[in-house]
Amino acid sequence: MQYKAYGVQDVQTKAPMKVDTIARIYSMTKPVTGAAMMMLYEEGKWKPSDPIAKHIPEFANLKVHTGADGNGASILASPAHAPTMGELMSHTAGFTYGLFGSTPVDKLYTAAAPLQAPSLKTFIDRMATLPLLYQPGTRWVYSVAVDIQGYLVEKLSGKTFPEFLRTRIFEPLGMTDTAFFVPQDKLPRVATIYSWNQANGALAPMPRDPQITSEPGLPSGGGGLYGTAADYFRFAQMLLNGGQLDGRRLLKTSTVDMMRTNILSDAVLASNSGIGQARFSPAQGFGYDVAVVLDPAGAQRQVGKGSYWWWGLAGTWFWIDPTNDIVFVGIIQRQGGAPGAVNHEDVSRRVVSDALTNPKR
Repeated sequence: MQYKAYGVQDVQTKAPMKVDTIARIYSMTKPVTGAAMMMLYEEGKWKPSDPIAKHIPEFANLKVHTGADGNGASILASPAHAPTMGELMSHTAGFTYGLFGSTPVDKLYTAAAPLQAPSLKTFIDRMATLPLLYQPGTRWVYSVAVDIQGYLVEKLSGKTFPEFLRTRIFEPLGMTDTAFFVPQDKLPRVATIYSWNQANGALAPMPRDPQITSEPGLPSGGGGLYGTAADYFRFAQMLLNGGQLDGRRLLKTSTVDMMRTNILSDAVLASNSGIGQARFSPAQGFGYDVAVVLDPAGAQRQVGKGSYWWWGLAGTWFWIDPTNDIVFVGIIQRQGGAPGAVNHEDVSRRVVSDALTNPKR
């Protein structure tokens, strides 16, 4: 297999983008965490119908925010049913992020700062004090659910979360540059992340994480990984192959099929839930840590039926198209963009679709 890289990894120095350039992949971490969870599912460590509290007793008394009293304090009620592991895997358990919303519960998340906790256990302890945003199973809300899954991987496996990913996924797949930190000797390969400056209409480099060379105390299953496009391609190819790559099987084909099967109810699909391009409807649903295209035309996505995908904050994205036997991985390091700017993910789908339907052009 041959690879080529295009562009630069730093605008100021003009350092070229290379095949082994390392990028922060943000929420493309989520499907990796999902795959780790599915390995533990195969080992009988959990079932989708299990209450989350079966595995995280700290969550035994979670309440649902139903409104506010005259003093602005949350009015809490018991959930109609205890949130389940299947709901946790599909952002329908009742959690939120505290980053993308302004509800009273989001504000409680901001004050408690669970994702700023020094460890996964402290993160769980903080989460146990926060109410659910909605009744489990009734909505899809982007959330810290996959960070909770990272804690579960640690607890159910008996290994630290980074160690599990390293020994069970990264090493078997040859993902040599993927981790929650970047060793000192690899720093020259790290791409600069840019943000769009609305004031002057230009890209501005963002400060590099000062802790980039250290294993984080809270390894984020929802968005903490660094890696390369080539590494992620191997992960995605493993999924397309039904759970194996180069003779190494990580998951059963039936387990990968579970991941990429929509589990959202008709009511949730009709609720206009979602975020960004991940809007859910009868045309697009959600499985376990990936969005699933049910009707490409209705979803306005130029991919085969049954494709599944996700993306990350700084312009990283991927999709897997079993119908056309295609994996696509895109890596950009830019948060935001000029109003009306081209969406490179949209362009990539159109270009690939055109190549499939008009191969001689």
